[in-house]
Amino acid sequence: MRTRLNVYFPPALAKQVDELAIRRRISRSAIVEAAVASYLSPDGADRMEAAFARRLDRLSRQAQRLERNTALTTEALTLFVRFWLSVTPPLPDEDQAAAQVKGRKRYEGFIETLGRRFASGKTLLDEIPEDVWPRSTSPESD
Repeated sequence: MRTRLNVYFPPALAKQVDELAIRRRISRSAIVEAAVASYLSPDGADRMEAAFARRLDRLSRQAQRLERNTALTTEALTLFVRFWLSVTPPLPDEDQAAAQVKGRKRYEGFIETLGRRFASGKTLLDEIPEDVWPRSTSPESD
């Protein structure tokens, strides 16, 4: 036995139900019945929760990779600056202007090289062997 219910839909939603009924060759009542059953089903909530959990897990892994990459970048920059400061003697005042011109030219070359490397898709992480810094771990576990 079935109970009759009268429901009211906005015109746009009613049109969507009509179009789906035509496409699937089923009654509008069957579509509404399936939608209400799905809405009331506890399995629907469980599936939604599982989907959210998977998405959160993926976001967590992405955040861990970003954290690892940032730590690696910071460490590489720190090592470079420490090395550069320890091996580069200060220049006499009369050599400063020539050094600045040369520095600008070298910086432009660096930017061009960086642009080509970035466009090629090569990264520093690709060059670090897995046995030195496995991608599946974070720097904190080292």
